[in-house]
Amino acid sequence: MMTMEIMDNMDRKIERKKGLRKKHIPYVLGGGFVVAVVCWLLFGDHRSTLKVDASTLTVVTVGKDLFNDYVSINGQVSPITSMQISVLEGGVVEEIVAEEGALLRRGDPIIRLQNAQLNLQIMDSEASLAEKENFLRNTLVQMEQQKLTLQQDMLQLDLDEARKKRHYLQNERLYREKLIAKEDYLQSKEEYELSVKKRELVMERQKQDSIYRSIQIENLEESLNNMRRNIMLVRQRVENLLVKSPIDGQLGSLDVSLGQSVGQGAAIGQINDLSDYKIETSIDEHYIDRVRTGLDASFERGGNRYDLRIRKVYPDVKGGQFKADLTFVGQRPDNIRSGQTYHINLELGMPTEAVLVPRGAFFYATGGSWIYVVSADGTSAVKRPIRIGRQNPQYYEVIEGLEPGEKVIVSGYETFHESEILVLK
Repeated sequence: MMTMEIMDNMDRKIERKKGLRKKHIPYVLGGGFVVAVVCWLLFGDHRSTLKVDASTLTVVTVGKDLFNDYVSINGQVSPITSMQISVLEGGVVEEIVAEEGALLRRGDPIIRLQNAQLNLQIMDSEASLAEKENFLRNTLVQMEQQKLTLQQDMLQLDLDEARKKRHYLQNERLYREKLIAKEDYLQSKEEYELSVKKRELVMERQKQDSIYRSIQIENLEESLNNMRRNIMLVRQRVENLLVKSPIDGQLGSLDVSLGQSVGQGAAIGQINDLSDYKIETSIDEHYIDRVRTGLDASFERGGNRYDLRIRKVYPDVKGGQFKADLTFVGQRPDNIRSGQTYHINLELGMPTEAVLVPRGAFFYATGGSWIYVVSADGTSAVKRPIRIGRQNPQYYEVIEGLEPGEKVIVSGYETFHESEILVLK
């Protein structure tokens, strides 16, 4: 019996237990982790965050108002005209007549030079002129003597021709009456005709001599005139040894000393025209396409406003800046002096309505391409792309990315490492 029961149990099918077994647990956990990762990738917020102290931030409200298109620049007062003082004739500085800062009238002496070589040249030129003048006088005397000799010859020829003509006419009448031989008649005729030809030759010679004398005298006089002009020029060169002020003004600088040798054409100083003033300024090259002659500007001093206008814009850019000159429109400040510095507002365009953000250090980190926008509850700030247009010393003009009323962070972003979200605490 016992054996039979055992056999029956062995023939019975063993049933497996249902439910989660221990060996299945790792698979279940792994699957759950994969599902969690997928959900996090699909629906989670992966933006980088950074916790910051809100009290260290500068938060402002985006506004909408008139944008005044101007730039603030510094300008320095200069005379309206500055003229270089150059030496027309080289020499050694013998005397300094005027000192730096002296007020001069046009033609007032500044320095006196000495040039011994120039004095010798004048003496040589004067000696040559005297020699030529003596030569001209001697030539004129000789020509006058030749002229008198020719005149005497002409008188003698006239007399000789008259006598021979009378003798010829007498012989002609006697020959017709057959009172003299034909040979005597012909000889008197030939002598008369010869005297006429001699007179004509002398007259031609006198005419040619007169032309020659005229040309020779003209050439000599022209030569003398040239020498006289040369002496005048040399004497003017001597006058140039006294360097004079070219205009009314103030002697700004004088770079010479007694005994110094100064070459011809050397610049020795500068004189400033104080009849008016201009303001010289340097402007960032960012504005070079917008700055032009005729733009208005202004500055305040002592509670008064003074108007300016751009007179000249220089094309060269050096060190990231270009230069411009401004002149006063209307009144000038009292006691204006060269070298004074004014803080000037240069108007680049008419005021227009725009979305405005106050200037801040954030611009140096972002270049104006993005900004942190604070959430409505003030607990966080999110990085948002924006587009900035014009700017003035107070505001940036926001073209895209912000709406009036939103709050933004305008303080420096150097410690944020371009995190997407700032958690404010």
